[in-house]
Amino acid sequence: MSDTLFDLLAPHAADRPAIGGLERDWLTFGQLRDLTAETLETLNALGIGRGDRVAIVLPNGPEMAAAFVALACGTTTAPLNPAYREEEYDFYISDLNAKALVVAEDYDGPALPVALRQGVRVIRLSSPSEKPAGWFRLKVEGDGATAAAAAGGPAAADEVGLVLHTSGTTSRPKIVPLLQRNLAASARHIGATLQLTPDDRCLNIMPLFHIHGLIAAVLSSLAAGASVWCSPGFNALQVFGWLESVRPTWYTAVPTMHQAILARAARNEEIVETTRLRLIRSSSASLPPQVMTTLQETFGCPVIESYGMTEAAHQMASNPLPPRAQKPGSVGIEAGPLVRTADETEDRLLAAQATGEVVISGPNVTPGYEANPDANAKSFFELEGRRWFRTGDQGHFDAEGYLRITGRLKEIINRGGEKVSPLEVDEVLMDHPAVAQVVTFALPHPKLGEEVAAAVVLREGQEAQERQIRDFASERLADFKVPRKVVILPEIPKGATGKMQRIGLAEKLGLTS
Repeated sequence: MSDTLFDLLAPHAADRPAIGGLERDWLTFGQLRDLTAETLETLNALGIGRGDRVAIVLPNGPEMAAAFVALACGTTTAPLNPAYREEEYDFYISDLNAKALVVAEDYDGPALPVALRQGVRVIRLSSPSEKPAGWFRLKVEGDGATAAAAAGGPAAADEVGLVLHTSGTTSRPKIVPLLQRNLAASARHIGATLQLTPDDRCLNIMPLFHIHGLIAAVLSSLAAGASVWCSPGFNALQVFGWLESVRPTWYTAVPTMHQAILARAARNEEIVETTRLRLIRSSSASLPPQVMTTLQETFGCPVIESYGMTEAAHQMASNPLPPRAQKPGSVGIEAGPLVRTADETEDRLLAAQATGEVVISGPNVTPGYEANPDANAKSFFELEGRRWFRTGDQGHFDAEGYLRITGRLKEIINRGGEKVSPLEVDEVLMDHPAVAQVVTFALPHPKLGEEVAAAVVLREGQEAQERQIRDFASERLADFKVPRKVVILPEIPKGATGKMQRIGLAEKLGLTS
């Protein structure tokens, strides 16, 4: 079995396309394997090898995808958001203890002074336009030691291939190390769920500093011998042109991206009718059932909502392909690791359909947070010879084994002791004919502790007042679940990966003063 990224690349025909990009020839699997071997040889000669951490700050595109794969085969990669400010790079590069920083040949951004201050080697990546998409050369900047790497060549299964930080919404971000075998297992799980073959082609519109794009789009495709075409970043105005020219069989995205695509579908009917999409995948946030249904009706293919998180190297559960059902509002059946519900305060599993904290155990799950015994004690427990990870999500299974997430435990609104699932309120408000997007969140309250509030974006050309939306909700929800405040916005603030964030939204909207 393929337990490393190097193994994943090995079995595929050398002339098959692997990575594509704008106005470039395809990089084949043979070229990708050669590029990987050459990259590791270059890095090893610079004293960088297995176990050494290499921060990557590159824009979205085929070079970022190829660099991640090649570097991860023999170093520990740490992709960082190119939009970070200098103080953010200062924290992340220091926290990672990075040995090198890979940037584009012409990069002159805020990561550079940080690397200089911290004594981190800067490596420039160049990719001539006449070369295939993703092809690159590395060149070290300035002088430096050239002693051979302490551990060269491809990494072993139990060595770390990727480190990412948790979002750190309410606390200091935690480092999540993902082993080669974690990454390989997750790539195989996704490929099996989507029944990927070498004839499949993924259109990647997800950021490649994020687990969703790296594993679900890039690694799952390459593991299956399929191809992935890497866009320069999500642009709803360009997606339909890419669907027409790239001819992908699937794409994966977060719900806000799907909604932006749907908003432009009517203007691109001819392209929509001629796509060869076999499936559409959604993950990283809850997909409103109304959006799932509209996507399926618009593109004429199944919409597969999946459930993932960084600590699981992405995928944990997924709606299956036909002939099994895709259930709107559900994240599907377990799709790789074992998935159960557990008591939120005790280390015990619950009955099959009981509501509790979602826990997972499997080959794709991180061995634990780095240098953080307190977080590990809270997040992991041993039971019946297995190590279980607490996801922090609340949910329950139906009689057919489909999991429905009721919310993040820390996002559940506690209104004077009455618990409200923001997802439940979202789903009801999305049924309002004038509502295009909604995110329900907690609003601080002097007596109740928290009150229910919602931010709403209206459909183009539609009108609705706060009172009308509240009245609509009051006909469908218990009184304590009805938002006491509805804010109508032109756009809901989103995080770097396109997800709408509930925690801190009241403060961000100026509602806490």
